Amino acid sequence: MNPIKLVAIALIVLGVLALAYGGFSYTKDTTVVKLGPIELSAKEKQTVNVPMWAGIGAIVVGGLLLVLGGKKG
Repeated sequence: MNPIKLVAIALIVLGVLALAYGGFSYTKDTTVVKLGPIELSAKEKQTVNVPMWAGIGAIVVGGLLLVLGGKKG
């Protein structure tokens, strides 16, 4: 399988996941107070929303690469 088809399949999968979940979240460790050797930190949950148009665009581009990627000039 050539690299273009692998990228196409990855784009399609990522696009479907973006449409299914609408985003993802992660935990970020931040320093709240630092007083000499004493340090207080807190964990913050961050959420990243993936727009619907980005998911659809990834599926369309992946599909086009899959269909047209194997054809040579």
